[in-house]
Amino acid sequence: MRSVLRATTIAWVALRYGLDELVLTSFQKPWLRMIARIASVGRDLSAPRGQRLREALERLGPIFVKFGQVLSTRRDLLATDIADELSLLQDRVPPFPAEVAVATIERAFRLPIDQIFVSFEREPVASASIAQVHFAVLRDASGKEREVAVKVLRPGMQKVIEKDLNLIRSMAGWIENISADGKRLKPREVVAEFDKYLHDELDLVREAASAAQLRRNMSGLDLVLIPEIFWDYCRSDVMVMERMKGIPISQVDRLRQAGVDIPKLARDGVTIFFTQVFRDGFFHADMHPGNIMVSVAPETFGRYISLDFGIVGTLTQYDKEYLAQNFTAFFRRDYKRVAELHLESGWVPPGTRVDELEAAIRSVCEPYFDRPLKEISLGMVLMRLFQTSRRFQVVIQPQLVLLQKTLLNVEGLGRQLDPDLDLWHTAKPFLEKWMLEQLGPKRIWKEVRDQAPYLAKMLPEMPRLLHGYLSQRPSQDLRRELLALVVEQKRTNSLLKVIAVSFLAFLLALVALFVFARLNWF
Repeated sequence: MRSVLRATTIAWVALRYGLDELVLTSFQKPWLRMIARIASVGRDLSAPRGQRLREALERLGPIFVKFGQVLSTRRDLLATDIADELSLLQDRVPPFPAEVAVATIERAFRLPIDQIFVSFEREPVASASIAQVHFAVLRDASGKEREVAVKVLRPGMQKVIEKDLNLIRSMAGWIENISADGKRLKPREVVAEFDKYLHDELDLVREAASAAQLRRNMSGLDLVLIPEIFWDYCRSDVMVMERMKGIPISQVDRLRQAGVDIPKLARDGVTIFFTQVFRDGFFHADMHPGNIMVSVAPETFGRYISLDFGIVGTLTQYDKEYLAQNFTAFFRRDYKRVAELHLESGWVPPGTRVDELEAAIRSVCEPYFDRPLKEISLGMVLMRLFQTSRRFQVVIQPQLVLLQKTLLNVEGLGRQLDPDLDLWHTAKPFLEKWMLEQLGPKRIWKEVRDQAPYLAKMLPEMPRLLHGYLSQRPSQDLRRELLALVVEQKRTNSLLKVIAVSFLAFLLALVALFVFARLNWF
């Protein structure tokens, strides 16, 4: 009964905000249009469609707000005006009572709050759709008092999420069946993607582990601060970390008054992003201004402070190398190489003409070179690239969706801090250096060093393994393979003999010629 009521509420909100109009034009069944219009008599559709969608998601609650945030990253699937509006979604969720937060903490540690913390601020400092944060003071193992931030998961989130997710899955199935664009928009895949991100955020131990990994990766860069995690005080619904102090990066005037070098801050942001993506393959994928501050403490002045690690992205070595080659080719305006990389990776059908794909990519990217960030939009470039990708049937890679979202976050930060920042020229030296390290002597030495323990273990065992292999009775397939190898080896030996004889004959001829010349000389 509750599911039916919830579904009815969702349908009513969707109709009142005119969300049916987003898909009515592609409905294949006219009677559905009629029902929707009768049920929504008297509604006001004067606001733009993207704004109505955003307001409807906010009305439906935190799960739908979070879904809209994830959906805003899929610019390959959405119209530009809708994606831009959804990117404005914030976690405008009122905090839950402090008594509930205290009860969650005490249940997690099976101790009264006064025995866990020296002090605990009942008023939350931040409240989002998944959790809220309280400041506290903790006495560590050495007896030193430490200022900490305590993140507490909203109670009952798992049940609420599962109910709403089931409804969203059903809605995705309906859209795919009744909309002509359903198969292209891949609503079920989008919901599955959202499901994964959401469940990752519900496990605060997982978030703590991501924060610890980023802190370890960034420790030698001296450009960004990641809070320390207090592992003895982390559970799936409670996470305790170092309290970070700084100025929100959105308050540019305060940063200037504090003496922060704003252009350098913008360049550092680009360096941090490309370091996490290409060096580590592990990056903070929620880099919007609400999650970033700047330190003004004397010992760490001007460094970024990253917060909220519920969403992180990962890339394989193949992904990193492929993307680095693509970026480098873009920066060099080598559009032919970009097209070839798409073919080599299998992102476009094998029969695609390289020259046509090259021309299409050139038409998208060329107008944006040699311009400061204030005159370009990475969102627009990505949108046009997605349009081109549809034309050439480019397969969208799921592992790159978070990267696209983070790249747009970086653009927003750069535009806010230093509109004159030249993103291309800032990133190009970093990528070229990284590519040299991947293909040069450093990479070879690293591979040898990493494989050394394995080789040291295997080398003494090689004679025994070889004897065991040769002593086994080969199967028919293996016998055929060995015979083929023997035949090929004989051919190789014959060829080597011919080459050796020819080389020897050549040497003898040279000697004879030399002797003949000496005799004639004398």
